[in-house]
Amino acid sequence: VQLQASGGGLVQAGGSLRLSCAASGRTFSLYGLGWFRQAPGKEREFVGRISRSGSSTYYADSVKGRFTISRDNAKNMVYLQMNSLKPEDTAVYYCAAGPSTTDYRKELLYPYWGQGTQVTVSS
Repeated sequence: VQLQASGGGLVQAGGSLRLSCAASGRTFSLYGLGWFRQAPGKEREFVGRISRSGSSTYYADSVKGRFTISRDNAKNMVYLQMNSLKPEDTAVYYCAAGPSTTDYRKELLYPYWGQGTQVTVSS
């Protein structure tokens, strides 16, 4: 599976952005899709994940209630809707694909990664 994230940009605090992750390959629907982010000088961290069917989603506490992940398996697309953005959400955002797992926060369980898209939130 090859992934390509897009949709990043500069937004003011309180604003919204929607990131997209386009996947290639006919096995897209076999994988859970995760979003991670890495802020300058910090380690990459888990943001959220959606199950293969899209019926289950999981979020980091820091984004819960503000971010929503969805997917369209017919289009091989995953989305990260980000609302009420804060300056601390500034980071490079990555989408990643991996098999079903209960350890969905662990990067090592995602063999496929997109290239990342920059999100900058100004105060």
